Amino acid sequence: MELLRLGTPEHEIPVVRDNGVCFDLRPLTTDIDPTFFATGGIARVRAALEAGDLAELDGAAEMRIGAPLTRPSAIVCVGMNYAAHAREAGSEPPERPVIFFKMPSTISGPTDAIELPPYATKADWEVELGVVIGARAYRVASSEEGLDHVAGYVLANDLSERRLQIEESGGQWSKGKNLPGFTPLGPWISPVAEVDPGDLRLRSWVNGEVRQDSSTSDLIFSVGEIIHQLSQAMAFEPGDVILTGTPQGVAMSGKHPYLADGDVVELEIEGLGRHRQVVTVTE
Repeated sequence: MELLRLGTPEHEIPVVRDNGVCFDLRPLTTDIDPTFFATGGIARVRAALEAGDLAELDGAAEMRIGAPLTRPSAIVCVGMNYAAHAREAGSEPPERPVIFFKMPSTISGPTDAIELPPYATKADWEVELGVVIGARAYRVASSEEGLDHVAGYVLANDLSERRLQIEESGGQWSKGKNLPGFTPLGPWISPVAEVDPGDLRLRSWVNGEVRQDSSTSDLIFSVGEIIHQLSQAMAFEPGDVILTGTPQGVAMSGKHPYLADGDVVELEIEGLGRHRQVVTVTE
């Protein structure tokens, strides 16, 4: 079972795909948004599928694939969460999760263009496992309990502009993380019961050349541990997104050039689909 949103930007239709068939979710929900997750949306979709209550969406195969959720109250990101990536950035693995924030306005679809302003001369890719919160998480008692607050998982690209992030940051990474469209998500959300977040292969390519190839088994802080630790300092609400970090192989390492006009960026996590986006520099 895969949750998607199909259609033109800001007019996407909520959909569930089951055995390759897309079913219209509008009889159940207006969108895949915080209200959907807060009201047990995934369980309601599963029940409707089993009862045969959903109609197939005509023309789904020809529709644009949008981000599979909308309007989260927060996108919380964990940095330096793969030991090899920390080393390539010249840092030791952190003892506590390093976090920064992205605005909901950064969300885009998995095939939308990556639009860069001309001053974004150090744009970088980051394949990441995204976590979608299903139930409010505050002062969660353990990493095991942390997983109880997860609704599902999604493939994400934590796009970064390193000049703004590091050279002109004022000490805050978020400045280089929040250009419009800098959080492509999708193509779908897989429910938590269908994914093992501790052992997923994740890869990225630029112009067909492999850049990253790793596994979530190399995470320093697991999904449950991230939720446990961060929930001591903040409350996660249904529909919020956590990006869990990226492995080695980014441009910031100095081994690869930063993104340029016309580059093709592709990402993949097994079981969570694939992105393909073309970089476009706009005046």
